[in-house]
Amino acid sequence: MKRIFDEMIAEYGAVDLNDRKNAVKEVMQEIVLCGLSRAGFFERAAFYGGTALRIFYGLDRFSEDLDFSLREPDQSFDMETYFPVLRREVEAAGLDVTIESKQKSAASGIKTAYLRGNFKEHILMFYPGDGLAMGMDPREVVKIKLETDVDPPLGAKFETRYRLLPSPYEISLYDMPSLFAGKIDAVLRRAWKSRIKGRDLYDYIFYLQRGAAVNIEHLRARLQKSGYIQKGERFDLATLKEMLNARFDAIDYDEAKRDVLPFVRDAVPLGVWSAEFFKAITHGLTSA
Repeated sequence: MKRIFDEMIAEYGAVDLNDRKNAVKEVMQEIVLCGLSRAGFFERAAFYGGTALRIFYGLDRFSEDLDFSLREPDQSFDMETYFPVLRREVEAAGLDVTIESKQKSAASGIKTAYLRGNFKEHILMFYPGDGLAMGMDPREVVKIKLETDVDPPLGAKFETRYRLLPSPYEISLYDMPSLFAGKIDAVLRRAWKSRIKGRDLYDYIFYLQRGAAVNIEHLRARLQKSGYIQKGERFDLATLKEMLNARFDAIDYDEAKRDVLPFVRDAVPLGVWSAEFFKAITHGLTSA
């Protein structure tokens, strides 16, 4: 197992402590995914979001959380059903962590769990004797959030993917157009006034660079579910581009850049970010 972890860590070419922290989190994420697969989680759920894009499509930025969606709505879904097998798998990999659900006082369509462990301990597990880790606060916690949408909007499409490390496993994943729909939903809605997650804009560019089309029906279902658009309201590709252009005109790009900087190694491409840039590249947006 150590040889496998050494191979996984070597891929990152970490040069400083922040790189090492991100590399360790990413390897831990993949151990969790493997454990969930062994537990049968992906018989009912699918992986989506920024981390899915990084692992399966090569997104070149770090993503913190593991986001999942049930394939069919089920408010009674219990993530804890999968915890015993998941715990066994992560412990077999040498991780010393706790896994627990977050209890919410109000009914929610999102079920949340956290995997937590001592950060310095795990940095030294993957980078034995590393001098950069010696000065870390011994109380610092490494935390991975797992969120499952138990009442997902309809219309997503799925594909099956495989990974060889840390051990061969199978996963159910949103296909690229459905992933893109979720990202555009975030670009439009996950903000307050001029504030937006720069990570969403970074990912939006990534999709367009790869010629991804958007699953327009799944995006429609997402926007209707949130009340962003109403049932019966006109919504097609031209309407979507108008919505995006209006959103791009309202963004504080300096703040967006500050948000994404801790997650990327190369900040140079951010220099072109502006309303004009995003509106220009949106001309090439297509639907699936």
